[in-house]
This record gives sequence, C-alpha cells and structure tokens, in this order.
Amino acid sequence: METESEPYVRLASLRQLHQAMADMNTARSLADTLQTVADGVVGALGYELACVNLVRPDGDLVVAALAGNSAAEALITGRAGSRESWDRRLSMGERWGDLVFIPHTEGWVLDDDDVPQWYTDGPAPRFEDEWHPSDRLFAPMYAPGPQGGGTSGELVGVLSVDRPRNGRRPGAWGREALQMYAFQAAIAISNARLRANMQRALVRLERDQQALRASEESFRQAFEYAPSGMAIAEMGGDQHGRILRTNDALCRLLGRPASAMRRYSFSDLVHPEDIGTLLRTSPEGGRAELRLGRRDGTFVWVSLRNSVVADAADGPRFLLTHVEDIEERKRRELQLAHRASHDSLTGLPNSAELRSRLSARLCRQQPHGALPAAVDSMAPFESFDSHDAAYGPPVFDRGHDFDFPPGTEGHEGYDGYDHHVHTVAPAAEFDDGAKGLAVLFCDLDGFKSINDRFGHNAGDAVLIEVARRLSGGVRDGDTVARLGGDEFVILADGLGRADAQDLAVRLRNEIIQPIRAEGRAVRVGASFGIGWAHCGMTADEVLKSADERMYVEKRSRPKQHRRAG
Repeated sequence: METESEPYVRLASLRQLHQAMADMNTARSLADTLQTVADGVVGALGYELACVNLVRPDGDLVVAALAGNSAAEALITGRAGSRESWDRRLSMGERWGDLVFIPHTEGWVLDDDDVPQWYTDGPAPRFEDEWHPSDRLFAPMYAPGPQGGGTSGELVGVLSVDRPRNGRRPGAWGREALQMYAFQAAIAISNARLRANMQRALVRLERDQQALRASEESFRQAFEYAPSGMAIAEMGGDQHGRILRTNDALCRLLGRPASAMRRYSFSDLVHPEDIGTLLRTSPEGGRAELRLGRRDGTFVWVSLRNSVVADAADGPRFLLTHVEDIEERKRRELQLAHRASHDSLTGLPNSAELRSRLSARLCRQQPHGALPAAVDSMAPFESFDSHDAAYGPPVFDRGHDFDFPPGTEGHEGYDGYDHHVHTVAPAAEFDDGAKGLAVLFCDLDGFKSINDRFGHNAGDAVLIEVARRLSGGVRDGDTVARLGGDEFVILADGLGRADAQDLAVRLRNEIIQPIRAEGRAVRVGASFGIGWAHCGMTADEVLKSADERMYVEKRSRPKQHRRAG
C-alpha cells in the first residue's frame, strides 16, 4: 500500500487491500492460500518482502510461503524455527496493538537462534522513523476465539514483513492495516485447513470403501515379496510423502523395522544434499537417484521410481514407490569419474580437471577497474630469491544472505545467489595488499637425465615424490595438478605478489631435497613462473602466461645452478 497522509487514505489503496483479502479467501488450496497471503502483503500493504510462518502440528513454525525475493524463497522456504524461539520474539520489542516491532538496537540478540532469517545490508537510519535493515516487524495471526466477537484464539502463524517501500516505519494507518490483514489471513488459513482436512477425510473414506472391493491379497503378495524395496506413501495434503507401508526388502535395505518406517516420509530419510532432487521428482512416473539414510547413520544410493495408484472416480490416491539398491554402480561411477579427472601416477588432478577448476573462477566479462589481459601479461617478471615467508590467508568467494562479495556490486547478471567473484590480478607496479588467484607453473630441472640414466621407474618415483611435496606445501583448498610430463601447476587463491613469490621459493626448496628412487638418492631442481588469473581471460591464456614466465625464470639462472637452486 502506498504511503498516505494519515488519516487520509486513497480509495485505490483501500481497494487494493480489499482485493488482497478477497483473493486469499477464494484460493483453492492451503498452499495457494498461504502464497496469496504473502503476495498480498507485498502487493497491497507496501512492503518489499513478506514471509508466512505457519504453526505445524508439533508447535514449531515453518516458512510456508515467501514473496518479494526469489533467492530468499529458495533458501528458507520449508525451514522451521522452534516455538520457543518464536515465543521469545513475540515477547520482545514494542507492542503496536497485536503487532510486535523489534528495533535493530534490540534484535541482534536473535541473530543466532534457530528461526530461518534473511538479512539485507543498508546504511544506518538518518532520521528517527527511518526503517533500518535489521528492524523486525511481526504480525501474529490468531484464529477467531470460540466466543467470537473479535476475541483471539490459538496462534495460527506469524507474518514477518521487511523493507517498507517508503523507507519509514509504518504509521498508525499502516499498523492498523497490517493488523487487520493478519486477522483476516488467520481466518483464511483456518478455513483452508478445514477444507483440506475434509477433503482428506473424504479421500480416506473412499479409499477404505474401495479397499473392500479390491483384491487386497494379490497386491499384498506382489508387494511384500518383491525382491527390491517397495513403499506406499500418502499423496497430497499436509502429509504428502508420509510412508504408509513398506515391504521387507526396503526394511532390510535401510535397517529399519516396518513400524519405525511409518513414522517417516521420504524427505525425512533422504540425504540433505539430495532434498532438491527428491522435491523435483514427479509423482507421476518420476525417477530419481539419491541417498537414503540407514538406521546406523550411513547412507545408501538408491534408484527411486514413483507410480500413482489412482481411483477411477477421484484421481490419485497414493504413491507406490519402487526403491532399488544402486550402491555398487554408484561406487563404480565415482571411481571412473575420479580416474577421468586425476592423474593415474600421482593421484593429482589432471590437465582437464585443472582447466575446469580454473575456468570456474573466471568469467568472460572484465570487472570494473581490472587490468586487461594484454597489459597484465606484459608485467615484468619478478624473481623470487627472497626470504621465505608465510603467505596470506585465502579469500573466500562464497557470500551469505544479502552481503555482496567484494567486487560484485552492480555486476550485470549477478542475482545475489551464485556469488561469483571477479578475479583480478594484483597491480604489477607495487604491492598494495591486493590479493588474487595466483597460478604457479612448475617445470622440473634435470628430470630427463634421471629418466635416461636410471630408467622410467626412477622417473616415476621422482614425480610421485614431487607431487607429494607440492601437495604438502600448500594450503587446504589450493589445487596442485599435474599438467603432463614433469610439469605441475598450483592454483592458490587470495595471494599478493610477494606471497606468491615466497610460496614458489618454499616449494622449490622442498623439491631440491634428495629423493630416494630405485635405491639411490637423486636430485631435481624446479623453475617456477607466476601468472595471475582474472576475468576476461581464458584458462589457456592464464596457463600460457604462467608458462612463459616460468621460461623467463629458467633462463635467468645459469644452467649449473638450476638443480640446486
């Protein structure tokens, strides 16, 4: 609802509010009602973000609908907060009638509770009634009391709203409108629940009547003695996916008795990383490969296939789910995938995997202020005969909530969710503390003579040991890859130029130590070239730049000193 001079309110604004209330009372299902309630807050009451937190049968509140931000919707919809945490929130702050306002000066104590939250950053208020990004405003939704007359009954849920479009805390009219809307929303949700319960009751009654006419025994035989897992789950309503019945094969696969299985739905058993896969699986002939939890806490890969057992008169009734153990096949697939992306001799990522990881950190668009690839590639090579110092901490490219990662503000195509960070090389002229993605190209000196004198087994032993030393000399999260032959590449994020040079010195000093190969001690040297990755370059361009600098470094030292360093 647009800002009005109180008590004057435009007739158009009242019509918007009336239409929003009419829409939520005419929605066809509980899910539609909840979403219509959230949409009405954004469309009619003048807030940019609205969330419907619905009380579950166990008393906790689940995020049932959200409007105004698709990224927030994807992140927190379906997550629950405890009733205890919500009661604490509703007992804090300022009381505006039935509304609860918690200013940012008090709300910080709630940052770490278990209620799903979504934050946006913003400047501090400039005047007294300006809305702060961390202000909270809640509108409890109470069912009408048993005596009627406007008395409040049990809590149905809570509307949480954020970011008024006018940037100010709501005045008397805005508060009254939100409170009235929450009261009507509670009635609409209660009615929708009642209709859903009645529909489920009718479906169950029809199912029982149909069961009397069906040939239960033939189905039971096929179900119970199937060689692979089978389950019957409820379809539709609040209990969608709840397991009604399982066969012996599924119980053995998951190590759970049939009586315990009836307490779960498939969403309770699936691995957290596979929840999205399960939700995207169509009830009608849907297939998915995901992990289900065993009683001992381990997970097993299964192929899950749904079929709808339908009633000729009223449509779908429940889901028949076939569960097949594919653990062994998945293990083989993972082994093959690892072999395809890793060097068979050293176990390091291979050339293809290196390019994939490097490309993932780059995009084709130049960030504002970044040096062009041609200019950066011409930066003078700095030798690294300097002191050995620890290099700096990594720079992470994963943001959270509405905190934009450095360098992404205003980036075209940035949606606040994938958190791409433009990769920019530190300035070549001076070290101002800037950090980037360093690419160290390593070529062994004297390796060919070892192969020629002692054989390829000795050469392989040297490569394996060099790979081990390189891997042990970098941080967790850095990449050490074998490009081919005696060439290795290190990707180290979050380094300044001095840091990268110090890292190269330390790695070279590790490599030149004696190596036991075929019963004898041998030595190899190493030449390093340092390139810098930034957006606008391809992976091959970055590697070529580092390779060229490696040859500059190799030629800069006399041949007799290359091995000993």
